[in-house]
Amino acid sequence: MKLIFRLLLSAIAVVVLANVLGGVSVDGYGTAIIVALVLSILNLLVKPILVILTLPITIITLGLFLLIVNAAVILLADSLISGFSVDGIWWAVLFSILLSVLQSFLHSLLKDD
Repeated sequence: MKLIFRLLLSAIAVVVLANVLGGVSVDGYGTAIIVALVLSILNLLVKPILVILTLPITIITLGLFLLIVNAAVILLADSLISGFSVDGIWWAVLFSILLSVLQSFLHSLLKDD
């Protein structure tokens, strides 16, 4: 149940950011849920492979290249989902940063004390 609630919170974050950012658009709430689901699957399966492959450049840039890896995962989700679009790499970087911050805030509301 908590997993479904986290997925719905992530979908809400996607909708909010799509309304705030000009370079990101999502068709509706159903598409936002699909985006949240696809992003979580890509973060589980593809992102670790990308992190390992880009480890030397990540070490050289002191971890800042991970922003580009996150943006690449978002652009991959953009190519997989027809109702979700990101205009470029810089919009994807900004979307990834703001999505992480917003998800952290929303998921902190779920923590049991």
